[in-house]
Amino acid sequence: MNEHRTQKTEAWANPARQILNPVPASEALVPITPIRTVIIPAAGKGTRLLPATKVTAKELLPIFDRVVLDFAIEEAVELGADRIVIVISTAKIAIQDYLSGHVLQARHSAPSVIGRPGATVPELIFVTQDRPLGLGHAVLCCRETTLPGPFAVLLPDDIIFGPNCLAEMAAHYTGGHMVAAMQVRPEDASQYGIFRLSGQPKGNCLPVSGMVEKPSVGHAPSSIAAVGRYILDPEIFKVLERTPPGRGGELQLTDAITMSADAIPVVAFKFSGNRYDCGNHDGLLAASVARKAIVQQQCAAVLKSASLFDTPADDIGAILHKVKTPDQFMSPARPKNSVDTM
Repeated sequence: MNEHRTQKTEAWANPARQILNPVPASEALVPITPIRTVIIPAAGKGTRLLPATKVTAKELLPIFDRVVLDFAIEEAVELGADRIVIVISTAKIAIQDYLSGHVLQARHSAPSVIGRPGATVPELIFVTQDRPLGLGHAVLCCRETTLPGPFAVLLPDDIIFGPNCLAEMAAHYTGGHMVAAMQVRPEDASQYGIFRLSGQPKGNCLPVSGMVEKPSVGHAPSSIAAVGRYILDPEIFKVLERTPPGRGGELQLTDAITMSADAIPVVAFKFSGNRYDCGNHDGLLAASVARKAIVQQQCAAVLKSASLFDTPADDIGAILHKVKTPDQFMSPARPKNSVDTM
């Protein structure tokens, strides 16, 4: 069930990229428990984004000036992860080519690698998911590649602008399973995994007794929905091995979390950023509009502080013409010897 290939490469930092993405040291969040591994599942077919995904992986579709996957990688790097594991399928080798052929958008200054002043840029490992058997199966495929201790799962479809979501979660994580959460309208609950709440909330942390994956209309246990960020106890791998197929005949990660809730505490964490579902056309467009506004503000601030020239803040074309864009900051990665094992 868990046959997969792994391939290792290296992520290299490019300090020049910091000019468009400054992170004030005051915003750094120090994890209570280091999260050494971040898993990024990227093997899905992207059917909600057809016909574009017939030729381009959804993770490589543009969000204004960057691609979807860039934001996931950046969030994992900022967290201070030692290893990033990317799950792909044999039909999505372009993702590996994209990351192997370019420098990753890593911020390498001390305050940027959150809580890890002396951290190095993380190792990249690619795992091939042979069959589309669900998120739980994708996570299970990574069992042999996760480093000791709790690990994170980051769904690249869910782009969150604002404070680093995984870093917020890690700063409040004290053990067990933690899942990012947001409130949704009752009529939209059937589109999400919904939490069954228990106990009194403590700040942004809500105790949970279980989860229901995409409940039918009117049967949701709450209006608090799961978002694509997880910090999981390694025991989840043992639970996934005995979790039966769930909705759609797939191995559901939410089912495994619910099965383990009696023995392992589960917490829903209300994050503070703005989330965009980039697995559909509306979300992709909304995220692009939001990203454009962010770039405008960043460029205007850089140019104003440097007194380079006078340009209206809303003249994004003129700004990007005179200030290097992310693609210009990217350069071929140093050749590395890959390790390909079965």
